[in-house]
Amino acid sequence: MRVLLAEDDLLLGEGIKTGLELLGFSVDWVRDGYAAERELSLCEHEAAILDLGLPRMQGMQVLKEVRAKKIPVPVLILTAQDALPLKIEGLDRGADDYLVKPVDLMELAARLRALVRRSHGRTESALDLGLLQIELDTRTVYWSEEKVDLSTREFDLLKVLALSAGRVLTRSQVETQLYSWGKEVNSNAIEVHVSNLRRKLAPRVIETLRGVGYRMPKTIGPQA
Repeated sequence: MRVLLAEDDLLLGEGIKTGLELLGFSVDWVRDGYAAERELSLCEHEAAILDLGLPRMQGMQVLKEVRAKKIPVPVLILTAQDALPLKIEGLDRGADDYLVKPVDLMELAARLRALVRRSHGRTESALDLGLLQIELDTRTVYWSEEKVDLSTREFDLLKVLALSAGRVLTRSQVETQLYSWGKEVNSNAIEVHVSNLRRKLAPRVIETLRGVGYRMPKTIGPQA
């Protein structure tokens, strides 16, 4: 899951970024409001963590600008300000959740996962695609009721495709969701991960449309 972190406190930002990455997230970190608004306008992130006290443009103004552009990215406000009127204002302006610093990383990660599930029209923490079962919170995969061990990147790729089951995702769209800034992507990295998933699960669990992208069926039966 690729998220945007907008936080100007260097120590806190580094701690959140490092902690979330250890939990399997890809995190892009910006330190001012203009940068946050710019990156959110690109629609490359599945969720955003937004501090209200950002320099150059306050977080509440960033939220206002983003929602005025009809950008649907889920936004979690993370702030040291615990005043109830501020919480109400943030939620009324389009925030999806609100946490007060200091924050527990496990709770932050759980809330981000919940936001992304809801943004995909899901409330449950597991994906059921027939023979393929994916438990998002525990990052566990079952094929025909048998647990399958996947690498971190293999699981992330499987999740990206499963959340968009039935739709074609271009290679660029997949890479955008998998990799944060500064991550060097080998030219055949996605193909290698797709090949590994087919070997560990089934040959037809992921369809390659040459020159277009990849697609996972909504329901995977024995013929896969």
